Amino acid sequence: MRTDNTVETVFRIESARIIASAARIVRDVGLAEEIAQDALVEALEQWPRTGVPENPAAWLTTTARRRAVDLVRRRETYARKLAVLGRDLDEAACDPEPAGPDDIDDDLLRLIFTACHPVLPPDARIALTLRLLGGLTTDEIARAFLAPEATVAQRVVRAKRSLAKAGVPFEVPYGPERAKRLAGVLEVIYLIFNEGYSATVGDDLIRPALCEDALRLARQLAALMPKEAEAHALAALLEIQASRTAARTDPEGRPVLLADQRRSRWDQLLIRRGFAALTAAGALGGAPGPYALQAAIAACHARARTYEETDWRAIAALYERLAALVPSPVVELNRAVAVSMAEGPAAGLAVVDAVAEAPVLRAYHLLPSVRGDLLARLGRTAEARAEFTRAAELTRNARERSLLLRRAEQTGQTEQARQPGQTPRGTV
Repeated sequence: MRTDNTVETVFRIESARIIASAARIVRDVGLAEEIAQDALVEALEQWPRTGVPENPAAWLTTTARRRAVDLVRRRETYARKLAVLGRDLDEAACDPEPAGPDDIDDDLLRLIFTACHPVLPPDARIALTLRLLGGLTTDEIARAFLAPEATVAQRVVRAKRSLAKAGVPFEVPYGPERAKRLAGVLEVIYLIFNEGYSATVGDDLIRPALCEDALRLARQLAALMPKEAEAHALAALLEIQASRTAARTDPEGRPVLLADQRRSRWDQLLIRRGFAALTAAGALGGAPGPYALQAAIAACHARARTYEETDWRAIAALYERLAALVPSPVVELNRAVAVSMAEGPAAGLAVVDAVAEAPVLRAYHLLPSVRGDLLARLGRTAEARAEFTRAAELTRNARERSLLLRRAEQTGQTEQARQPGQTPRGTV
């Protein structure tokens, strides 16, 4: 691998920790991102001459910290603050904070809570945190949001300016302030996991580092806020979803559809952790929230010993409750798959067609993918082939594109319709 590729790969994986470490010193997430980028540039200049260091992530983090320290030292206003705080800046990024029952020594969580400050509108909070913590490009965030790239870019720039202007502290807040920001934090972690679980662009279906970061943060957030049911529910959802990771691709990295996955490869420890977190959420009482309902759906899949034993009627009912709680064409699209398995492909197709014109689904590749599967099961092979081809054109992920093109080819090669009630093969 070329040195510059190595630098970019390491930075992609470690950028959130580098930014968070710098932000803890300079107390400005926008400035911290610039410092991290400066460290990247320095690596691109030095590593081709000196070679890749033994621990490249530590090298980048240390370089960013030094740049942050130098910047703070050059600012008289920060120098006065440092005199009051009595910090030794050379050790600032490594010194633990005083421990207490509500303390959490995790710069990544500080970064999320800072980016989710109420001074920012919800869309800006999510976009900024995906940019800083997830290491996603503006284009990837736009695809995750199903929004124009220019719109997302503006959100990120304005968000950083707003945080700097408001002087938002780099911290995990306490008491009521923490609870106020919880919904935004939960959504950020959820979206980061989703991008890792099914990558928007690139050559790989899964981005494990994003999944691992999101799962770790969800666990830590549930520990931080033990009386918040939705924090436990999100942890449950991610644990159960992550349990299928090893079975979702073959040795060549190609997607393996849910119906074809070897359930013996599902991680039973993660499933048990997910069930425990779901139980913890339920024990707190109250009506289930959106993450609890999604975790219950994931639990239905995890309980089934085989794909054929899946309780699709229960899943369809849970999706109906989810759609009532958070109406969304994407939720309806997922409900359509469950309905098609519980009541037949014609019933599922009716649900899909009812939301097919929704603007948010216009460039969403899973709409034609699901529709193609239902049409194939109904024996409408020419229409199904066209839908799979359209889905392949819309996706930016190479693995998904190959799968969809293969399905289009297979649909075109056979006139034998799949009978109603047979396994749909469109879910990974």
